[in-house]
Amino acid sequence: MIARLRFFILLCVWSLPIVVYAQGVTPATIDQVLGRSGQKTGDVYRLGFPRTDLHVSVNGLAIKPGLALGSWAAFTGTDDNAMVMGDLVLLEEELNPVMAQLRSSGFEITAVHNHLMEETPKILYLHYMGHGPVAQLAASLRAALAVSKTPLEKPAASAEEPAPPAWVKSVEDAVGRKGTFKGGVLSYGVPRGDTITMAGMPIAPAAGVGEAINFQAADSGNVATTGDFVLTADEVNPVISELQAHHILVTALHSHMLTEQPRLFFMHFWCVGSPESVGGGIAAALKHVSTK
Repeated sequence: MIARLRFFILLCVWSLPIVVYAQGVTPATIDQVLGRSGQKTGDVYRLGFPRTDLHVSVNGLAIKPGLALGSWAAFTGTDDNAMVMGDLVLLEEELNPVMAQLRSSGFEITAVHNHLMEETPKILYLHYMGHGPVAQLAASLRAALAVSKTPLEKPAASAEEPAPPAWVKSVEDAVGRKGTFKGGVLSYGVPRGDTITMAGMPIAPAAGVGEAINFQAADSGNVATTGDFVLTADEVNPVISELQAHHILVTALHSHMLTEQPRLFFMHFWCVGSPESVGGGIAAALKHVSTK
């Protein structure tokens, strides 16, 4: 009888972390600190901080915030033991002050690099990771964002989206997938087919390990595309060859994290062309990637 009781107590203790973890972080706690709400996808609560204050152009084409100027944070875990990881879009003069603020709060810096080329003004992307109580992480992140000129006021309520323009369907037909159209940008988040882990724990695609591909209108009926392919080592060069065959420029190849398994490489790209040709090039490249 005593042995059975001990077994039951141990079973309850072992099960408790699983039950607590399944509850996830409390979005309201994060929203209160950061002054905005995000989106819950599975165990990941993700918020965006678009750089609507910036006026960035590439070869004269004005970049919409949703195309390539979106800072973000993805929270997972529990309120007492959370992890946050993300990507901040920064001007050159903002980079080191923001980095210093993050480091003073115990955050890890996992990458600093470009995503675009020939943009004006120059933009850098800072990737980070933090661990701790969720309210503390949110407060530290807000303090770091405040060092930059990132808009922190509560975003205005979104107006009802108009019907997607014709180019959206043309791109979707060429890519062979339905995307999400918002703020003038057609976005794709394509999860990888394998499981990515860190310290033995799986990382959800919403935390930054899914293929991210965006399109916006350009001049003369064309579209512009950018984003990043998330690749294992053996996928890198086949994707480069496919992109080059479709006249899509590779603008960066680098890591975003430090200890993920399998090791991932993030390939950024840029192209302006017809919806059919650009979408077809992206579709061809995706065939070389393990996706769902």
